[in-house]
Amino acid sequence: MDTPNSTTFSHLNFILVGIPGLEPWHTWISIPFTLMYTVAVLGNCGLLLLISTQRRLHEPMFIFLSMLAVSDLLLCTSTVPNTLAIFWFGPKDISFTSCLTQVFFLHFGVAAESTILLAMGFDRYVAVCDPLRYTTILTKKKIGKIAMAIVIRSFCIIVPDVFLLKRLPFCASNIIPHSYCEHIGVARLACADISINIWYGLAVPIVAFILDVVFIVVSYVLILRAVFKLPTKDARQRTLSTCGSHVCIILLFYIPAFFTFLTHRFGHNIPKHFHILLADLYVLVPPMLNPIVYGMKTKQLREQIGCLLSRKWK
Repeated sequence: MDTPNSTTFSHLNFILVGIPGLEPWHTWISIPFTLMYTVAVLGNCGLLLLISTQRRLHEPMFIFLSMLAVSDLLLCTSTVPNTLAIFWFGPKDISFTSCLTQVFFLHFGVAAESTILLAMGFDRYVAVCDPLRYTTILTKKKIGKIAMAIVIRSFCIIVPDVFLLKRLPFCASNIIPHSYCEHIGVARLACADISINIWYGLAVPIVAFILDVVFIVVSYVLILRAVFKLPTKDARQRTLSTCGSHVCIILLFYIPAFFTFLTHRFGHNIPKHFHILLADLYVLVPPMLNPIVYGMKTKQLREQIGCLLSRKWK
C-alpha cells in the first residue's frame, strides 16, 4: 500500500496509548493516580477557598500562593483525567486540535508555575530584607501587574510551540506513545524536518527555567545575608521558618523537572515506560504536595484551618 503524500494528507486524529509496555498494569496504576489527583484537586481548591474567605490571609504571600494553586490545578487537570481515561478504558482517540490545546495548557502551566515561584522568591526577599516597606512595595495593584506579567510571559514562551506543531504534516503513524500530548512527543510523528521544534522546545523553556532558578538563588543569597545579620538565634530561626515552605515547593518543582528533562534527553538506555511514568508523575506529584507542604509549614494557614475546624465542631 502506498504511503499517503505528505503534501495532501495529514492525520486529523491521534491515538494516546498510555504507558507503553505497562498496559496490563494500567488498571492498578490508576488507583494511586486517582487518589493523588483527588488529593491535588481537593487540596488546591480548599486552599483557594480558605485564602479567599479568610481576610487575615489577604496578604501578598497568600495571594501568590493562590496563584500557585491555580497553576497546579491547570497543570494536573489538563493531563490527568485524560491519563486516567486511558488507564480505565484503553487507548484514546484525540483530535489534532484537542492535542494542540493540551500541549498549550500543559506547557503554559509549567511555565506559569516556574514564574510564580520566582515571584514568591521576590515576595520572601522583600519580607525579610525590607520588612518595613513590604506592604507599600507589594500593593494589590503591583501584585495584579505581576500576575499579568506571569500570564503574558508564559503565553509568549509557549504559544510558538502550538504554531510549530500546527505547521507540520503528520502522514505516517498517528499513535502517540504517551499518556498525553506534549510538544516534542507529537512533533516526532511528523513526516517533515522538526529541527526548529527540537531547538525551540529545548532552548527557550530551559533558558527561562534557568533564569528563574538563578534569580531565586540570588534572592535567597540576599535573604541569608540579611538573616545572619540578625542579633539573636531565635530571630534568625523565626525569619528562616517563613521561607521554609517556599524552599520545599521550589525543590519539589525544579528537581523532578530537571531530572525528567535530563533522562528524556540523555537517558537513551532508560526504558520508554520509565520516561512516560516519570512524566505522568511530574504533572501530578507537585500539585498534590504543594498545598500539603504549605498547610503544614505555614503558621497562619494552620491557625486559620484550626479556627475553621473549631467553629465547625462547636
